[in-house]
Amino acid sequence: MWQYIAALMLLAHGLGHLTGMLAGWTSVNSGFADKPWILPGNYSIRSKVGAAWGVIWLAAMILFIGSGIGVLMEERWWRTLAIVGSFASIVAMAPWWNTIHLGARMGVVLDVAIIAVLLLPWGDNFTDFFEVP
Repeated sequence: MWQYIAALMLLAHGLGHLTGMLAGWTSVNSGFADKPWILPGNYSIRSKVGAAWGVIWLAAMILFIGSGIGVLMEERWWRTLAIVGSFASIVAMAPWWNTIHLGARMGVVLDVAIIAVLLLPWGDNFTDFFEVP
């Protein structure tokens, strides 16, 4: 059962990255504030820079969806996708920190937890306990 919960969490987290893509690529209101990013320059998520950043949001989404599928298939490569996806997710969100909604900020907490669980030495004990491959 835990395997399915883990897969669902990864799939949902991946789909959550749609908000960043939608904000950068469309005029759909996906919950982002219309403020500039935290890096130099007055770029909003709806600017050309925001649109280009949407590729990182897309990559994170694909990696997490792939990771969730990997968990369901009981493959160990899901871990690599989840780790890389977590780093991509953090990179995607960090410059827009003052514009993202609370749910996206909580996603960063999940990203850090995924990195910690899967990269620290006790990560195998954690995944083994919950019977996740």
